[in-house]
Amino acid sequence: MRQYRLNIEARCRPEILERILRVTRHRGFQVNAISMNQRSDGNNVSIEITVNSQRPLNILCSQLMKLVDVFDIKIKQQAVKQSIVM
Repeated sequence: MRQYRLNIEARCRPEILERILRVTRHRGFQVNAISMNQRSDGNNVSIEITVNSQRPLNILCSQLMKLVDVFDIKIKQQAVKQSIVM
């Protein structure tokens, strides 16, 4: 299973986190970690999210960019998550 870490820049709205999580779930990605920080200007937030899935990352990114309050997505890390079977 592939693991991805994304940095999402968005406008600070009460519903933005809920919308991002809903799109992520609907596109078949599982959230492993999430962190949100408000920018110094108070109008924007930076959301770092770690997800995993067998699906290609462009499916998720293209849908997230359609959200009205999202204005930038950066891929910080792509890794293959390996399972150990005993």
